Amino acid sequence: MEIKKQFKENNQTLIRRFLKAVKGSGILVRARKTRFRQRKKSEQMKKQSALRREVKKIEYEKLEKLGKIEKQKGKFKK
Repeated sequence: MEIKKQFKENNQTLIRRFLKAVKGSGILVRARKTRFRQRKKSEQMKKQSALRREVKKIEYEKLEKLGKIEKQKGKFKK
C-alpha cells in the first residue's frame, strides 16, 4: 500500500489518510487472524491426549481410594 503526500498536506493528515486506507483494505484483520491462528490437532494427537487423560483419571481415583489424596468438593475442586 502506498500513500503519497499531497501538496500542502501536513504529516498528521497524511498519517490519518494512511491509517484509514489500511483499515479499509483489511490488512490488519488478516494479519491478526494469521498471527494468533492455532493449528487443528491431528487425529493421532487427539487419541494420545484422550488416553493420557484416562490414565491420569484412573491413577487419581486409585490414589483417592487409598486415602493418599483427599476427595475434592465444590465447583473448582480445590
